[in-house]
Amino acid sequence: MSVHGHRTQAPRSVRCAVVTVSDTRTAATDTSGARIRALLEEAGHEVASYAIVPDEPDLIRREFGALPTEAQVVILNGGTGLSPRDTTFEAVQSLLEKTIDGFGELFRMLSWEQIGSAAMLSRATAGIAGARVVFSLPGSTAAVELAMTRLILPELGHVVGLLES
Repeated sequence: MSVHGHRTQAPRSVRCAVVTVSDTRTAATDTSGARIRALLEEAGHEVASYAIVPDEPDLIRREFGALPTEAQVVILNGGTGLSPRDTTFEAVQSLLEKTIDGFGELFRMLSWEQIGSAAMLSRATAGIAGARVVFSLPGSTAAVELAMTRLILPELGHVVGLLES
């Protein structure tokens, strides 16, 4: 089946979990998590849960395991850089059964257009964990906006539909 065929059969609305990984953000200061939730809802998707967890691999994995079973997609933001406290990439990689390499590659390409060579420092990634699609984004609101509008939202129903087929 063609990409167009898959898209026409894809679900129009999916259930998502949003997880902000941060040692300092609160619900009141988490502009990136709020932006992800707003963009999902504006596109007709459901936000089944939202949480903020410290950047500790065990806590990230524990939160992932505690997400509602109906969440088809998990979108994490934060902790994808290179500092010693940035451990989201390692936690997410340990959960993935398949990776969607093109997501990180395209995100860095698009990011390069906005911020130049610093884009190579991002460890944004995506993949499949069980029956869920997982996206891990940088924590900046601009990066979230870029990933959501240019990559995730245009393909969200399509990728969930592929898992259900």
